[in-house]
Amino acid sequence: MTRYFFVIAHPEPQSFNYALCNGAVEHLRAGGHDIRQTDLYGEQWQPVSDRRNFTTVHNAAYFKQQLEEAHATEHGGFSADIAAEMEKLFWCDVLVLQFPLWWFSMPAIMKGWVDRVFAFKAIYSREKWYGTGSFKGKKAVLSITTGGPEDHYSREGFHPPLETLLLPIHHGILKFNGFEVCQPFIAREVAHISQFQRETYIAAFQQKLEALSKEPQGCGNNHCLQ
Repeated sequence: MTRYFFVIAHPEPQSFNYALCNGAVEHLRAGGHDIRQTDLYGEQWQPVSDRRNFTTVHNAAYFKQQLEEAHATEHGGFSADIAAEMEKLFWCDVLVLQFPLWWFSMPAIMKGWVDRVFAFKAIYSREKWYGTGSFKGKKAVLSITTGGPEDHYSREGFHPPLETLLLPIHHGILKFNGFEVCQPFIAREVAHISQFQRETYIAAFQQKLEALSKEPQGCGNNHCLQ
């Protein structure tokens, strides 16, 4: 049994992002895997990072987030919503981030989730990053929908290659914190494809996540980014 943690960021429950996520959750649960989820829009996640992150105060006169995070780590001072997300991260074997590509990145509500939850000392520090990161031994995969076709995201296309656009997420968030970063799942032109193509994407995503549960840890497999 593998433990999957899905975080989805899309404002429309009938969107294809939800169809991908819900289809994967149903498939994995039917296969005996354990699932937890965070629906950022559905739960009205607060993306703004400020003193509301904490129930403790290190310096009331001047707010420096990292120092407040370190203090909260030592004194159990994170707000209940942040503490719950941290627990899911440490619980899971595989983290799945599901979102549409907006302005070459994740939606702001998901970036706000990262800003608040990936806290100094609790998640990372100079002793806990990359090969010694808190999430060493866990896998992470992005599942993304795009508006344009594959050839738009290339050195010859309108936009930079997706691997370039996703580097701040893959490297700056996930690898930085110790995750083994898997090849992303990309569903392209979802507003313009047929129902058959949508169903094909859903089945392929299910198979990709199922395969991750069967592969050993380490970047010697076909699903891992180097």
